Amino acid sequence: MFTDRRIERHQLSCFLQVFNRLTDKPIGYLGNVSEHGLMLISQLPMMVDVEFELRLKIPTADGDFQAIDLTASCLWSHEDITPQHYDSGFSVVKAPKEYSQLINALLHYFSFDPLQASA
Repeated sequence: MFTDRRIERHQLSCFLQVFNRLTDKPIGYLGNVSEHGLMLISQLPMMVDVEFELRLKIPTADGDFQAIDLTASCLWSHEDITPQHYDSGFSVVKAPKEYSQLINALLHYFSFDPLQASA
């Protein structure tokens, strides 16, 4: 089974919490993200070759949250360098357009444009 990532992912310096969509219980934090996948940082290992129903709760300007629900398949899970934490790689199976909008917003927010810095 192929598990190496071919798509560039952008590291998130501030973590967004990830929830089980069916129970609304927190399961970890978003470590990095791309259009087709994400890495979850959790306190328990994830089951590999299983599809998960995930929910991202994105803070809005008015202090509320926007839920982005997606289905993702866990490709791998291993212990992080931080004790009692695990990194798990997911392939996004099904996501709404809001997920792509989140990726673009994060890319814009965390990107550095040297042309703008010299102006």
